[in-house]
Amino acid sequence: MEATRIERPGAKTPGPEKTVVGRVPRKPALNPTTKPPCPEPVKSPPPRSLPLERLALVALVFARERAEALLDGLRGPEARQAKNHLAGFAALSSARRQARVAVEFGVRPDAAARLRAVMEESPEVLRREIFRRLPPYHRSLFPERQVEPPDAAATPSVCALAERLIREATR
Repeated sequence: MEATRIERPGAKTPGPEKTVVGRVPRKPALNPTTKPPCPEPVKSPPPRSLPLERLALVALVFARERAEALLDGLRGPEARQAKNHLAGFAALSSARRQARVAVEFGVRPDAAARLRAVMEESPEVLRREIFRRLPPYHRSLFPERQVEPPDAAATPSVCALAERLIREATR
């Protein structure tokens, strides 16, 4: 674009005291029927797949009855391998399977230390209820304790607090 020079009419010294007014180029108006230009698509890396062992574990946890049918969607050798993993997980006891899921997908690395701290700080009634509600793989942290039947002091609020403390310590 051109710049327009305007001289001030009452200027005492001609030359250096000139005011220059410039124009900023405008963007062309878009036609409402025209779409703005699209940016170049970002190429993302291909999605990483889970190891077959983890796929089998997820299928077993979330869709026990349909797990084998879900794994049929994999290619030939991968499907056979995933089904072998599935059979191995299905053969585990419930506690071992829960432990495996927790290790693979969600227990904090410091869960044992956090559970021990919660048990130390809790009153005895709450300790008994926490221990009673712990899964078997976490009960092994406290070999000196035995599972006791709930007593009258284990009110619904104590039970709810025990559940919450366990969740907070392990996740």
